Amino acid sequence: SQDAAYRSTDNADSSGALDKPIEKQAPNYAQTGLLAKETNTVAGTSIVLKYHEPPDARKPPAKDAWRLYVFKASDVLATHELSGRSCWLFGRESLIADVLLEHPSASKQHAALQFRHTVRVSEFGDRVQKVRPYLIDLESSNGSFLNGERVEGGRYVEVRTGDVLKFGDSTREYVVMLPPP
Repeated sequence: SQDAAYRSTDNADSSGALDKPIEKQAPNYAQTGLLAKETNTVAGTSIVLKYHEPPDARKPPAKDAWRLYVFKASDVLATHELSGRSCWLFGRESLIADVLLEHPSASKQHAALQFRHTVRVSEFGDRVQKVRPYLIDLESSNGSFLNGERVEGGRYVEVRTGDVLKFGDSTREYVVMLPPP
């Protein structure tokens, strides 16, 4: 009959009656991370970025000429003008790192120096808005150090002028400076 032609025979006996009801699998709405991985992948490579800028990310104003000096012992190896962008990625991965770390103890994506817009209330109740640099360690294996103190992974720490950054076991020192006005 027409009814038998449309009935599934996978779960039926010879008379056409069903043995037991078919159990449907419940939908799984858990996050797999595949969409984030695809979004965070650098175009043309298989590199997945560990860090994304927060909503309060800002380029430092042109009047604030922040600089990063790279020292090895007492020699200045390089100077980076930091006013051109809001985020600087430190790491060994030459395709994506803004500041290349050459020491083997450094991670491929080690840390980021992020400029963020902050609002603070002064002692007189005035709102003071400023763009300040912050260091965040990207859960690196050998750590990031600010003035000799290890920075906790995944947390922003404010960086002030004259602060010294070190990454992993490298002897290179990275000094962040804001020249006086």
